[in-house]
Amino acid sequence: MSFFNRGKPGKNRLLQRIFFRPEAGTELHAMENVVSKALKREVKVRIVLPPGYYTSTRAYPSIYLNDGQDLEALGLLPTLDRLYAQKKVAPFVLVAIHADKHRMQEYGTAGQPDYKKRGRKAAAYTRFLRRELMPMLHQRYRLLDGAAQRAIAGFSLGGLSAFDIAWNHPQDFGRVGVFSGSLWWRSKAFKPRKPDADRIIHEMVKKGPKRENLKFWLEAGTKDEEADRNNNGIIDAIDDTLDLIAALKALGYREGRDIHYLEVLGGRHHPDTWGPDFLQWAFPPLVPQATNK
Repeated sequence: MSFFNRGKPGKNRLLQRIFFRPEAGTELHAMENVVSKALKREVKVRIVLPPGYYTSTRAYPSIYLNDGQDLEALGLLPTLDRLYAQKKVAPFVLVAIHADKHRMQEYGTAGQPDYKKRGRKAAAYTRFLRRELMPMLHQRYRLLDGAAQRAIAGFSLGGLSAFDIAWNHPQDFGRVGVFSGSLWWRSKAFKPRKPDADRIIHEMVKKGPKRENLKFWLEAGTKDEEADRNNNGIIDAIDDTLDLIAALKALGYREGRDIHYLEVLGGRHHPDTWGPDFLQWAFPPLVPQATNK
């Protein structure tokens, strides 16, 4: 893996490192200092281009990933190499957005922080993503526009953020992946007599309306945690996910068509549990057109 540097960072100059991966056909671009007015800080973003990007003129769908600093822990580069080599996924551009020390404030639900005032910058993060980052990337790369060509995903608190963004902006994102999402996010402190009350995402979905054409990948592991706040024998990570699915179904979404739920036996709250199935679900391999002979 090699790279070169496109200039030193200046006041308005983006420092970009490009890592060539000839053995895989993909290319990794690391943007070190994307300036965000919404967040009032610089953001690191990494872009993974699919094989054949520079030998074609076509535009590609995209997946935006929260917690992009975990790209290596997730093993996403070798996973993508394998999926492309086996033709198990349609080519797409992966956008990995790094979180930093502000993560607990920038991720969450944009409509309101939780009862401890965490997530106060979630609305600013949404503005950064939609109004700053997406337009910039569409200028730099050949990306398809429209919700059907764009997905967003995240893990834990980043999964909560991804769901919130997709739900409130279905015109931008048609698919959302939530892995061990922090769906417990509450507007009020926990009350033992009402253990499942005040979960912000669940209440938001229940208010509707249904977002047409929005599809959901929801995943949790059986060893995600040990907590069982309502003492029903189901850990909270799974309980919260199943309750969210129930709320989505009440609006008319159908499991199998609109909702895919994956419960990983022995799965932990760890990157090694969050596998590649979502990528194949989001952008399945292209089916060759039949030809008449």
